[in-house]
Amino acid sequence: MIVVTAPTGQIGHQVLDRVLDAGRPVRVIARDPSRLPARARDRAEVVRGSHQDPDVVAEAFAGADSLLWLVPPNPHADDIDEHYLGFTRAACEAVRAQGVERVVGVTSLGRAYGGHAGLLSPAFAMDSLIEGTGVHYRALAMPYFMENLLHQVEAIRSQGVFFTANSAGRPLATVATRDIAAVAAELLLDGSWSGQGAVPVAGPDELTPDGMAEVLSEVLERPVRCQELSLDAYRMAMTRRGMSGAWARGLADMVAAQNDGIYDAERRTLVTPAPTGFRQWCHDVLRPAVLA
Repeated sequence: MIVVTAPTGQIGHQVLDRVLDAGRPVRVIARDPSRLPARARDRAEVVRGSHQDPDVVAEAFAGADSLLWLVPPNPHADDIDEHYLGFTRAACEAVRAQGVERVVGVTSLGRAYGGHAGLLSPAFAMDSLIEGTGVHYRALAMPYFMENLLHQVEAIRSQGVFFTANSAGRPLATVATRDIAAVAAELLLDGSWSGQGAVPVAGPDELTPDGMAEVLSEVLERPVRCQELSLDAYRMAMTRRGMSGAWARGLADMVAAQNDGIYDAERRTLVTPAPTGFRQWCHDVLRPAVLA
């Protein structure tokens, strides 16, 4: 039995699709099962509730061999560390109690960075908690999601601009969520691996935000530019959008760590990059969204 958490999220739903395609028994945890696609409701076991709830995860993990572990974002959280670890403590107890053999977690590149990294720091603490159970663990370590640009479709469409606090002239490693999902599903479907370790997943190119704007201009056949914001301006913009002060600070501190090169060391050691380049992702995903 494979358990998928956050099955309606941008990564979880793609992993679920792949596991269903493989015909393997799968169980999902969902707050609102009506949001699941029809074939998931028909073919997967559904445990209703939050995977922060100890009773829910105990029920969901019973008899499970493998688990996809994702902590969903909560932009209203007042404590980013407790948000991540509150979810993960319950999972760790259930992993031990129910004898789950393998866990695939979604985390970040840069665990060896050492400094404060905003929202990335509690993700690294999450990895440590899971590893402390002794379970076989693969931490899928990712950089900046290409899908983050989907939040700026309207600005790209109407103003020909996207905004970022990432240094406009500094290369930034990126990844498409479909590549994360492909690696996660492969690990979940493979019962032969053991031990604990990180699996870096990053795309083949490493563009600056200015370089991304050039690619967007070519793919969309219209001028697009990158507008760099200060970290303070970025943080204040996030709070105006309704995020808690803690979450906005976590985002700004994460970007500061990205600007300081948190991804660089692991990105340079990546032998086989993920298949989706930024240009291909723009053709396949961003262009249809902008033109819709």
